[in-house]
Amino acid sequence: MLKDLESQHVMHTYNRFDVVLDRGEGCYIYDNYGKKYLDMGSGIAVNSLGYSHPKLMKSLEGQLHKLMHTSNLYYTKPQIETAALLAKYSGFKKVFFCNSGTEANEAAIKIARKHGVSQSPTKTQMISMTGGFHGRTYGALTATAQEKYQAPFKPMVPGFNYVEYNNIQQLKQVITHDTCGVILEVIQGESGIHVADKCYLKEVMKLCHDYNALLIIDEVQTGVGRTGSLFAYSQFDIEPDVITTAKGLGAGLPIGAVLVKEKADILVPGDHGTTFGGNLMATTAAQVVIGELCENNLLQHVQEIGNYLKEKLECLKKRKNEVVDVRGMGLMIGIELSIPARHVINQCIEEGLLVIGAGENVIRFLPPLIIEKQHVDEAVTLLEKVIEQYS
Repeated sequence: MLKDLESQHVMHTYNRFDVVLDRGEGCYIYDNYGKKYLDMGSGIAVNSLGYSHPKLMKSLEGQLHKLMHTSNLYYTKPQIETAALLAKYSGFKKVFFCNSGTEANEAAIKIARKHGVSQSPTKTQMISMTGGFHGRTYGALTATAQEKYQAPFKPMVPGFNYVEYNNIQQLKQVITHDTCGVILEVIQGESGIHVADKCYLKEVMKLCHDYNALLIIDEVQTGVGRTGSLFAYSQFDIEPDVITTAKGLGAGLPIGAVLVKEKADILVPGDHGTTFGGNLMATTAAQVVIGELCENNLLQHVQEIGNYLKEKLECLKKRKNEVVDVRGMGLMIGIELSIPARHVINQCIEEGLLVIGAGENVIRFLPPLIIEKQHVDEAVTLLEKVIEQYS
């Protein structure tokens, strides 16, 4: 009945899996029949503290009884305190809050364009990388150099150039003094968990410096502790001018953020804005997340459990020829298969395991950051049981 109602009244923009999710607790989620699933996807890297986290629930309940929304025409304590926490632990100067990763990337593109035009009216060109994913609104979609996402919606926003990921020679051929910004991910998530080379990223940073273009690192999926550091770029010995983030920052509530260094702190009243961005509920949640990561040893936990997860999946690869590769960092791990990922994911659901695809043949593990070793063992055991059906 519920699925019939959905098909009648909800636009068909998702190929949903055949399950209706109802409630969650810890690292587990339950469907409307009460079936239990181990969640190794966490709402696509969003539910960073799992489900019904006591500290998160208490903080949200307290704020709910005080005030849910005003607007950005007024000061609010949760927003200001969250910005201060992000600045403290990231080393960036200022923060702009929005509602999603796409919105964060749109704001970052505007910052880069304003930065460029302040130097020259022709300094408006953006560069992004093939295989990247930055969102689905027009600026972010244009930065997403993947034809399958862009094709139905062309023409794209003018002024974007694309170069191959991890190919510094191509970037050297394309970047000019008319380039205002370069945007990329240090780990490409949606295209299959591809990790950038450290030397490549350092060269990208140098080129941006040489041409006075902003280096924008998209940390929408890799940020907020996902890879074992607050932001993944810090593990690659680079210093971006701008980072964008979202997903796990609100532990399930919609929030995005743009963090800027001094050079990129150029927006003034009237340049940009948002009705709901940085609202009291989302920033209250973000404070709890940042506190758990940076003040309650959750980052160290992610490093330990991430290493354990990767080790277990590497062992699975040795046992099963269907596992071609294991790659990623922290609790952002992809396994490439020799069989279609969608079939495996469907069978995992039947076995009580939720995982996420990335392209045709890659499964992503993006579990809640609070998972323990027993959850990893359970997940790998269930996955192996499914893969054995294809042996």
